[in-house]
Amino acid sequence: MTRPVVGIIGNSYLVNDEYPTHAGGTMNSDAVANVSNCLPLLIPSDPRFVSVAELLDACDGFLLTGGRPNVHPEEYGEPATEAHGSFDRARDAIALPLVRACVERGQPVFGICRGFQEINVAMGGTLYPEIRDLPGRDNHRMPPDGTLEEKFALRHVVTLREGGVFHRLFGAREVMTNTLHGQGIKQPGARVVIDGHAPDGTPEALYIDGAPGFSLGVQWHPEWDAASDPVSRPLFESFGEAVHEWAGAERGPRLKALS
Repeated sequence: MTRPVVGIIGNSYLVNDEYPTHAGGTMNSDAVANVSNCLPLLIPSDPRFVSVAELLDACDGFLLTGGRPNVHPEEYGEPATEAHGSFDRARDAIALPLVRACVERGQPVFGICRGFQEINVAMGGTLYPEIRDLPGRDNHRMPPDGTLEEKFALRHVVTLREGGVFHRLFGAREVMTNTLHGQGIKQPGARVVIDGHAPDGTPEALYIDGAPGFSLGVQWHPEWDAASDPVSRPLFESFGEAVHEWAGAERGPRLKALS
């Protein structure tokens, strides 16, 4: 049986600081293929090459990955500063309208780290440029040294809303997660429900109220050890179930159109 397709939103990247590429972490493809049981397809996230309409037709669901470049603050009405870091305007131009289209259609979309922030901005929300500079907040950035295992190690608890979407998904009010981000949600966008927080109050889990399909995001990186981690696995399994359901509903009309 043909697996449904998950479009993985890639990042612009320079190999050896000179050769332009589109990049996506292998662990994202691993989680999509082996936990969600879907076909991972890396998207060249640039409006010169693809359109949102084409992507919606070609893919059954979308994974919005993390990445070093941040959403440009012009997208939420603020000026860029040095604290905002680097940007990927081509990805902004694809990911933000794609989120809105998926929410409207009920097409599954799952945001991770930058993708979590993209969902919020797409729905009209804002971001803090640097969480660790805020009074009372912790440093959520990736440790500068150590192995990958040390960088992605579980570092803090996320407390979930009683009876909320994530509480029901995990069967627990508290879960342990990694943390590898500098920015974070300032003001939630329209219909964005913050469903989990770090101990310092930083938003860590969200969903879109009233969305007809899977529209979830997390600030941490569940793609790391997705097959074994008790928090990561149910996220990608639930996402995969939603993508399979969407593909099953859409495949009939597609085949009729081709016949």
